[in-house]
Amino acid sequence: MNLKNKTITTGFIIAGLMNSSVLIFSRFFTNATIPEFDAQVMSNFGLLMIFIWGLAYISVSKKYKNVKYLIAIFSIEKFIYGSVWINWILNNSISDVFEKDVMAGIFYSIYGINDWLFFLFFTYVFIGLIKNKNSFRV
Repeated sequence: MNLKNKTITTGFIIAGLMNSSVLIFSRFFTNATIPEFDAQVMSNFGLLMIFIWGLAYISVSKKYKNVKYLIAIFSIEKFIYGSVWINWILNNSISDVFEKDVMAGIFYSIYGINDWLFFLFFTYVFIGLIKNKNSFRV
């Protein structure tokens, strides 16, 4: 498969916007239900850091070829969040979250799926950059 530079740039922007949606789900960090169900990872500080990662994705969207190892870090970060989500899903009840707050329930239902999808995307881009040192053709 061959993704064009514009498509890849768009992928980085979408990844950033998806992370930025944490502002909506957390109601700008006023939704107490999200941190209640995972105080370690999804504290307000953790949610802020998710937003900051999103800004990082957007910031390299047009210059991703110049920061291939940062793209690898993005991939690792998404793998970690995806793994944490699977562990959370296996050990918690999503219906309990929905009962307390629908927005928090939606957040916990989808955030890991988003992380796994963008793990694949960032990994794909990184591998393409490594394979093609002078130009990007995946």
